[in-house]
Amino acid sequence: MSTVPLSVNAARALVQDVFGACGMPEALAAPAAAALVLAEQEGLPSHGLARVPFYAAQMQAGKVVADAAPSVVRDGAVIRVDAGYGLAFAAIEAGAQAARDVVRDLGVAVVSITHSHHFGVAGQAVEPFARHGLIALALANAPAAMAPWGGNRALYGTNPIAFAAPRMQGDPLLIDLSLSHVARGKVMLAQKSGQPIPEGWALDAAGQPTTDANAAMAGTMLPSGGAKGAALALMVELLTAGLAGANFAYQASSLFDDKGAAPDLAHFILVLDPARFAPGFAERAEAMFAAIEAQEGARLPGARRMSERAARAQQIEISQALHDTLTGLARS
Repeated sequence: MSTVPLSVNAARALVQDVFGACGMPEALAAPAAAALVLAEQEGLPSHGLARVPFYAAQMQAGKVVADAAPSVVRDGAVIRVDAGYGLAFAAIEAGAQAARDVVRDLGVAVVSITHSHHFGVAGQAVEPFARHGLIALALANAPAAMAPWGGNRALYGTNPIAFAAPRMQGDPLLIDLSLSHVARGKVMLAQKSGQPIPEGWALDAAGQPTTDANAAMAGTMLPSGGAKGAALALMVELLTAGLAGANFAYQASSLFDDKGAAPDLAHFILVLDPARFAPGFAERAEAMFAAIEAQEGARLPGARRMSERAARAQQIEISQALHDTLTGLARS
């Protein structure tokens, strides 16, 4: 498969051009482009530029409101953000800006984002807080892809959870995981390329194990950790859509086509200032990290992602076919 190298700046500009052609203002397109290109830098193409054609089609169809500027309302430690049925990235950024002010005042901030879309790489929502000495936990729901444990019909999304904590030096600790065995975007990429998926990723519509990506997309993802992962997915549904008044997973439309109403998804971000708790958090955390790294073969979560990012600090590569698609959309 032929590929096209792009500088990070050129990749961002290309995505912004596509979104601009769909009627998205630069102030909204910039955070979206930055997030999608960063996903490519981190070795996560399922959450990168491959999403752009889907987003563009949904903006053109009105399933995503291209010019929806997020609104923010503060109520004590709670920050309510309405994404206005636009993409999630500007709403996440607006909530984060408000949260930094609130957490300085109160030591804790809770962001609830409603009427939103695909959360993107969940770790991107929490990492900036950790780089400012804060602890953050983020949850997001997604369209139905997993059945409740023992069931056979998808009710829960893959519902990512991300956590970040500061370190005394260097990159923060970053935990980012999907509650399905793998992110559904990986199955989508396999489907697009006509490749099989490993056994253990998904079930078909009849509830049988499958290695066929098409059958998996029509069926359900398997939860990580079995019944425990399914229970956590339910928890995420309640803390995101339940609190925000958005769609539960089984009510949400697809993120991969331009049919139907807006997905109307929700996100939840909890931010804590460790300085408001017992003194010495950083030192205790470093002792734990050192104990992990002292074991042969062990590494801290997020280390691989930081390494991938460093390797692509200046340039990414995308397929020729995707590049052709994006340049065509940018000119439309």
